[in-house]
Amino acid sequence: MASPVFTGENYQAWAVKMKAFLEGHDLWEAVEDDYEVAPLPNNPTMNQIKLHKERTRRKAKAKSCLYAVVSPTIFTRIMKCDSANVIWDFLKEEYEGDEKIRGMKVLNLLREFERQQMEESESVKEYSDRLVGIADKIRVLGTDLRDDRLVQKILVSLPEKFEATIASLENTRDLADIKLAELLNALQAQEQRRLMRREDHVKGALQAKVKQNDGGKGKRWIQFKGNVADSKFLPKEGNAGGSSKWKNNKRPCQYCGGTNHQSFRCWKRLDARCRRCHKLGHMEAICKGKA
Repeated sequence: MASPVFTGENYQAWAVKMKAFLEGHDLWEAVEDDYEVAPLPNNPTMNQIKLHKERTRRKAKAKSCLYAVVSPTIFTRIMKCDSANVIWDFLKEEYEGDEKIRGMKVLNLLREFERQQMEESESVKEYSDRLVGIADKIRVLGTDLRDDRLVQKILVSLPEKFEATIASLENTRDLADIKLAELLNALQAQEQRRLMRREDHVKGALQAKVKQNDGGKGKRWIQFKGNVADSKFLPKEGNAGGSSKWKNNKRPCQYCGGTNHQSFRCWKRLDARCRRCHKLGHMEAICKGKA
């Protein structure tokens, strides 16, 4: 487990973490008690030598551990301290502050807590995390901020879109007894349903737009492989073929008199060669001969 590094901010939280770290490594006694290691007697036993080394090692290790978990700026202020106990007391006196300073910090945090309002674009989790973060800072300073206070704050600072959920909770539960986790679960469930409906609405709008675009197609001409003389055109769904000039004039075909195609595309033009009977004057689509 990595040791928590102290940079000069949020001393209370760091002190709790650091104490747990030292206790886990069996070093807290050397910091808290600052015991003296008695010199070895004449002709010491093996147990006395072992105990002497162990107690000396713990004190040195606790001191080096505190040196290692502070920023370089703070280290220059504690490097002359001769024991882990002196280092710990110095940091506590320097950064924890007295009762008056802690009270001012709590007051500022409470003001910040009361000013919080949930934004329209903010999720329930983001807003609750912001409130819980401020509440944790207040608790670290020694002031108890209960969860029911958080519940009340959330209920009065939610946007109008959550009114239905709040009304449902008022009708089914006593809001004074509702738990923070229960309230957040109900709000997140409504938030998730709203997002799902929004996604369905967007999906339906896109499908309607696609159908509208597909429904406006008219006839179009598709050219099959071959040269101009041997080409045929069949009506398909889409835009009408031919040049824009012919669309406006629509002169009758000089070969058959029709108005739905241009003369050079006529199946009865004189230079057209039938692929079935191999004769000029028509295309195979209207050939009456046998294959």
